[in-house]
Amino acid sequence: MRNPPVGGAQQGETRVLGRMPSPVPLPVFPAPTGDTRARRQAAALSARIRLHAREMGFDAVGIAPVHPSEHGDAYDRWLALGMHGEMGYLSREDAVEKRHDPAVLVPGAKSAVVVALHYDPRGASGDEGVDASRGIVARYARNDDYHELMKERLIALQEWIAAELLPVSGRAYVDTGAVLEREVAQRAGLGWQGRNTMLIHPRRGSYFFIGEVLLDVELEYDDAAVRDHCGTCQRCLDACPTGALLGRDASGAPVMDARRCISYLTIELRGPIPRDLRPLIGNRVYGCDICQEVCPWNRFSRPTHEAAFLAREGLDGPSLVEWMTMTQEEFSRRFKNSPIKRTKRRGLLRNVAVALGNWGSAEAVPALAIALNDEEPLVRGHAAWALGSVASRAGVAPSVVSSIGGALTERLVVEEDDWVRDEIACALAV
Repeated sequence: MRNPPVGGAQQGETRVLGRMPSPVPLPVFPAPTGDTRARRQAAALSARIRLHAREMGFDAVGIAPVHPSEHGDAYDRWLALGMHGEMGYLSREDAVEKRHDPAVLVPGAKSAVVVALHYDPRGASGDEGVDASRGIVARYARNDDYHELMKERLIALQEWIAAELLPVSGRAYVDTGAVLEREVAQRAGLGWQGRNTMLIHPRRGSYFFIGEVLLDVELEYDDAAVRDHCGTCQRCLDACPTGALLGRDASGAPVMDARRCISYLTIELRGPIPRDLRPLIGNRVYGCDICQEVCPWNRFSRPTHEAAFLAREGLDGPSLVEWMTMTQEEFSRRFKNSPIKRTKRRGLLRNVAVALGNWGSAEAVPALAIALNDEEPLVRGHAAWALGSVASRAGVAPSVVSSIGGALTERLVVEEDDWVRDEIACALAV
């Protein structure tokens, strides 16, 4: 209760002229029980944890109880439909059990301290993708690998709790653990899961990383974000080029067919990108932000304050032609400590070849002709497809078409990989 204004009458007090007012009896509280003391202690500990997490640089923090997932059945159905594609780590029996219940992952876990950290290097402004000769890298991947920064900071938070507040056991996770982290973050009050499957904060949008520390102590919990603020909006579904977003299932969980998601196709998929999906990828060479870029809630997005997340030189609209001729040494040097190293050189150049084919300019032919002789079959096959795509464009000079045909035929004579031979044959047939 706030103190009343000095010199003023308290609510319910009567002043009688010529004598002092009758004293107002003080309320009598019962002696605190053990449960009451425990709740007060948990509240005090939680308040200090929230404050310290913000002092460490996290943009938001919430605390949630650890209990079995409310979307476990939906997750099982998603796996049964094969929508996880080649991400076999999601369907391993032990991993499924842990995602169903974080207490299996960390025995004795009772509370989850969930944090968020903005990563958008430019905020909500800036129109991307206009120049098809330049690639688009997902905003989160334009500088240092967030796993290292977030994990280090979360471990420091856990160690501070154990050293300064009370002895605890637990474990910190950033994306790589078997935790349905967006559900846990929603339970901690950090936002709701939108139709694009992203966690959306009503005042911060969705451009942030999520991390959590699972602890074996009871804490005071934040109110869960229970309202779906997407309403009738389905801009993300309409904007997704490949139709990967499927709305919500009967339980209300958002559903994505990862096999069609551009992020999956350019990062998680290790083999060839399906031919019918290649033209839909455009010039996105690592990940995709389309479903976030069109989300109205990201008008509230703010630029990151972390220098480690600001775009490295050359990653904010890289030249596709330049990247297509990248050597292994250049790849290793350029993407040291970067999320992009996850694709390896062959995966990135596969994506770049597709983007060059979608650009369709004769300017891409020299770089693609070089890539047609790359040591990696994955690169050679997609370079062949891209050359065929350029040759099929209206307005391409006959001399360019002839040059492409000659390069493809020359490669076909010496090519030993059956899949690459098939790609070359398809390219020659267009």
